[in-house]
Amino acid sequence: MRSLSLHKFSLHTFSPRKSRLTTLLALMTALASCAQAHGTAATTQPTSAAELPVGDGQVTDHPQADNVYSCVTEFRGGGARHVGDWFHGDTWNPLEKPHVQGEVLWPDAALTLSVTDQLLSVQGNGLPVQQATGSFPIARTDPVYAYDTNPNPVTAQTLAFSIPLRPSKAAEPGCLGLGMIGFSVTGVAFYNALDDAGLDAAAHEVQDLCNGHPQGKGQYHYHSSSPCVPGAESNSLVGWALDGYPIFGMRDAKGELITNADLDVCHGRTENVSADGRSYGYAYRLTQEYPYTLGCYAGQVLPETVRAIRSSLGPPTPRGPDGRPVQPRQP
Repeated sequence: MRSLSLHKFSLHTFSPRKSRLTTLLALMTALASCAQAHGTAATTQPTSAAELPVGDGQVTDHPQADNVYSCVTEFRGGGARHVGDWFHGDTWNPLEKPHVQGEVLWPDAALTLSVTDQLLSVQGNGLPVQQATGSFPIARTDPVYAYDTNPNPVTAQTLAFSIPLRPSKAAEPGCLGLGMIGFSVTGVAFYNALDDAGLDAAAHEVQDLCNGHPQGKGQYHYHSSSPCVPGAESNSLVGWALDGYPIFGMRDAKGELITNADLDVCHGRTENVSADGRSYGYAYRLTQEYPYTLGCYAGQVLPETVRAIRSSLGPPTPRGPDGRPVQPRQP
């Protein structure tokens, strides 16, 4: 077995996110002006980089472009409680959306990828390598509490699973569960674009400056692209899907912004890319617009991968009447 990478960073290697976020927002504004100047059709990309279509209702029980092919068809009605001022009819503006306060460092964040003949073995704790998160649970004193009362703390996981080293297309695309569907190069889980209510999570849920937040077991994750993932705004590897195919950033080899119109029903496309020294003929792509990461699985997810991830997260967390985690009584 050959170890590809081991990341474990101390406090001193952390670089602040705010400058990257400022750069991202400036870039998004510039892209909006460029699209308008060239008369880009609204049917092929958002009307502007700052005003995005809300993806509510774009969830199906079969593969369909611009949708999430979801394994779950009945939703619990959870998610964020309100629609905020960043919504404008059937669009939302990420530049106007507030973020969870705080910057919490995770010096013990770790991710190890090891290669065998057939598998890429993944070990980590789910914490963002060389990045920070917001302060969770969301405090009642945080202004965003009026919109989202996320009661979950960010906690380390014990993740150990494998994905295909040489993935191949499945006979039929596979549906996406509500949990982990991939992971970033910083060790953070990618979830699909839906919140617990089956709505556009990136639009409705209030997240931190990295566009992340924790779920009920404390697993920190992204529902969309993140300014804290290296390569998200370029033609670079940003992570892996559980079926073994790589996930690349928002731009192609010519530097052109990729939109949903460029992608297939699973939010990927046939193209020759190189990731960690291996060649692939297919890759998923991040986009600014819903469904942001994956629409379905193009390849086959190994059953043992799903079992290992479920086992690592353990049983559901006990919760009180307010929905917040409670500790069991000590004898």
